Amino acid sequence: MTTWWPVRGSGNHDVGPVKLDREHCEELLEQAERGVLATRHPDRGVDAVPVCFVFDGERVAIPVDLVKPKSTTALQRVRNLHADPRAVLLCDRWDPDDWSRLWWVRAALVRVEVDDPHRVAVSTLLAAKYRQYRQQPFADLLVFEVDGLTGWSGGTNRSVQS
Repeated sequence: MTTWWPVRGSGNHDVGPVKLDREHCEELLEQAERGVLATRHPDRGVDAVPVCFVFDGERVAIPVDLVKPKSTTALQRVRNLHADPRAVLLCDRWDPDDWSRLWWVRAALVRVEVDDPHRVAVSTLLAAKYRQYRQQPFADLLVFEVDGLTGWSGGTNRSVQS
């Protein structure tokens, strides 16, 4: 069961949950359609780019695909990860009309090498999640261990929708 940590508002009333437990963070990470990957550029600091990804319950996999147009598959994020294998993936849901439906999850990541069976497994998950990948191989596959999860929700129960 999810544990909620309410905080006090400016009056004597409780303001919904703020911090999400790991289980709920994992659920939202699995449901998220996209995220923003932040890596560290050696000169300018944070490099943040929107990405497609899958979370298999243990690891996050982000493809370097051949579907979207690129001038090269030697992406800056890959070069950044060679210099520093740490990254952050931020996923969120925004609803301008109902702030009780807002949430975000931040995953601290460390790039790892995986064997071919794991690469095939996460490639299959990516193809199942994104129809554009069903007939396309990847130029590369970035795989990360999840080093930590932090999350927040504006909702007051587990029915937070992604």
